[in-house]
Amino acid sequence: MDDIVKQAMAKWPNVPHAWGWLGLDARGNWWLRDAEAQAAGGFASGAAGARGEMLRHEKLIDFIQRNYAADADGQWYFQNGPQRVYVELEAAPWVWRIAADGAVTAHDGQAAQVWTMLTDEQGRVFLRTDRGFGIVHTQDVAQVADAIEAGRWTPQAVAAASLPERGGYVLSPQAARR
Repeated sequence: MDDIVKQAMAKWPNVPHAWGWLGLDARGNWWLRDAEAQAAGGFASGAAGARGEMLRHEKLIDFIQRNYAADADGQWYFQNGPQRVYVELEAAPWVWRIAADGAVTAHDGQAAQVWTMLTDEQGRVFLRTDRGFGIVHTQDVAQVADAIEAGRWTPQAVAAASLPERGGYVLSPQAARR
């Protein structure tokens, strides 16, 4: 966490949390969800306009990713100065990229070591790593196949509905509040 964020938290300890305003999709893109986007539906609902506007400002994205964490209940958030902004997740808290050499990195660019590979009934691939639980980016399925063929990973079938509990995360902190 950035020092400036820690200082702001100490200076203003009672700033209320924000819910529903930020989303992370299954490709590692961040989305700003204004009131109109939230009114259109849940982040992962597929409803027109519900995702909001994709963030493209690299320094803002880097700031979000440096200050991204989970609370004790498995709800992921971005610590924005003194305010905790809870994140709506499309699939999982991490999005993994697989390099041609098999190296795994998260959407924030940090390396991870794979412990377990899971596949759901939709054919999506999830990895449990030393950094946590996440989905493999759709563009990297060829590298997943290579890892399976090389014997580095063994897929385990799992129901998609069980993934948040297995991974210890909440897809929609906003919905969990209700």
